[in-house]
Amino acid sequence: MGKEPLLLIAAGGTGGHMFPAQALAEAMVRKGWRVKLSTDARGARYAGGFPHVVKVEQVASATFARGGALAKLAVPFRIAAGILGAVWGQIADRPAVVVGFGGYPTIPALAAAWVLRRPRMIHEQNGVLGRVNTLFAPRVDTVACGTWPTSLPPGVTGQPTGNPVRQAVLDRAGAPYIPPGDYPMSLVVIGGSQGARILSDVVPEAVARLPEGLRRNLRVAHQAREEDIARVTETYDAAGIRAEVQPFFRDIPARLSEAQLVISRSGASSVADISIIGRPAILIPFAAATGDHQTANARGLTEAEAAILIPEKQLDAATLSGHMAAILSQPEAAQRMAANALSQGRPDATLRLVTLVEALVQGVTP
Repeated sequence: MGKEPLLLIAAGGTGGHMFPAQALAEAMVRKGWRVKLSTDARGARYAGGFPHVVKVEQVASATFARGGALAKLAVPFRIAAGILGAVWGQIADRPAVVVGFGGYPTIPALAAAWVLRRPRMIHEQNGVLGRVNTLFAPRVDTVACGTWPTSLPPGVTGQPTGNPVRQAVLDRAGAPYIPPGDYPMSLVVIGGSQGARILSDVVPEAVARLPEGLRRNLRVAHQAREEDIARVTETYDAAGIRAEVQPFFRDIPARLSEAQLVISRSGASSVADISIIGRPAILIPFAAATGDHQTANARGLTEAEAAILIPEKQLDAATLSGHMAAILSQPEAAQRMAANALSQGRPDATLRLVTLVEALVQGVTP
């Protein structure tokens, strides 16, 4: 067993939890720490991007949100088994700090750290705490907040850090913005890793409604679900609009850096990418998000006048087209929106998390 301090990271199996966890893991490995990742089987499938020296440990975990009645009855027993295993694991290999990034798979590691009184911290990506982070917020030493302000339980103080982003986004931080004009322009439409059906329903028609002078200059990159690609492509083709429609773009940072306008859901990672690169945006929060956290995520950009927010219930092609036309026909206003977005970015978010981890090791609570 090496003498290097151990960081135990616990994260659930979604990109929203795993991307910032991966960023912290990479930074701590570079600083000479040993790092372990505690997650469940679903999360382990998302761990391929972590440094190869990070040991991935699968824990017994479960959620009340999926499965039938018998599965739900078994949840407390699976979680208890996971906690017992985590306590034993932390006794055998004592972590200097335990950091949770949300999701049910973080329960065993954080609960064991609480039982053993190990230094512990959570990072919340969204403007509203998730269920598990709400449970642990009063029981950890530090609550790091990716979105600011974050709604927190009474008596809990948060530390604004921002949401870590991948290196490809940092490489384009503050890329010069070319305001809209009478030349080729780019529109990027993103709705999460699998696209959003409502954007596929509304955006193509909204683009088709744009004045001809704007429409002829526009090229569109639209992220859509596999089952929606054919009809979305057909709608763009029928309107004579150059559009690339795919279920996933691997070069989103590059596309964002070239865009005059972005239409997006307001997931925490999307908002962070838009802020760090600095682009005008129209945000449509996912209405069914827990605690309406996507509306909270959008607050910083909308209050900074960097983005226009359209609630799902108010979204239609005419409304969206009007907002798009207003941005694309006013280059000076679009330039201000881009600069305002950049002012909300936190490219040092990973460094801020590292600083909090190191403060916990030294026994300093912010």
